[in-house]
Amino acid sequence: MDLSEITPVAQDYLKAIWSATEWGDPPITTKGLAERMGTTAPSVTDTVKRLAAQGLVEHQPYRPVTLTALGEQYAVAMVRRHRLLETFLVTTLGYAWEEVHEEAERLEHAASEAMIERIDATLGHPTADPHGDPIPTADGDVRHPPGTTRLTEAAPGEYRSIRVSDADPGLLTRLRAQDIAPGTALTVTGHDDDGATTALLPGAPRPVVIPAQDSRAIWVAPHHTLATGRSM
Repeated sequence: MDLSEITPVAQDYLKAIWSATEWGDPPITTKGLAERMGTTAPSVTDTVKRLAAQGLVEHQPYRPVTLTALGEQYAVAMVRRHRLLETFLVTTLGYAWEEVHEEAERLEHAASEAMIERIDATLGHPTADPHGDPIPTADGDVRHPPGTTRLTEAAPGEYRSIRVSDADPGLLTRLRAQDIAPGTALTVTGHDDDGATTALLPGAPRPVVIPAQDSRAIWVAPHHTLATGRSM
């Protein structure tokens, strides 16, 4: 997949459209895209029209934006670049996990395909980035752990954290202070009416309360699901 065939703006839009539904959320609207891209709705509409003319997205007025098969191929290739770069920044250059998203956003457009493949090989072909998001293979295969659910929806029981949204660096900083990362074991004991989660963490003398906003950004799976903890 030659990403140089499309503009950096198109690369960003396709990646955003794909990522919006990756963990079970509905397809994104132009309003949602405007919020995600930090721009205006008219600007998004113009860009989406250009992408549709290129055969990369499908969109009708007042309907969500979806990817064509070709658009999805480009999107997954960009996601692969982004997540490999995030992993490289954390594991090799010593970045904290809350620092890498914006850095990878800049680097992903400049790195050559040869560099991305060299990074992949040097890292030993990692399967997930520091936040727990799966790294697509060079062939475009994306594998998500089975049985994964948001922490806010997890019934009482033993779990292992699988993924943490990287949309909010402040959230990542808070969770790092609590030693919550992909691979962390936790026992959910309950939720309050606002969605906050009470859980036992390894080594903690008493249960902790994870605010609703933070709980919604954490995905977990039953404890027997294999997951690998990663440096933050």
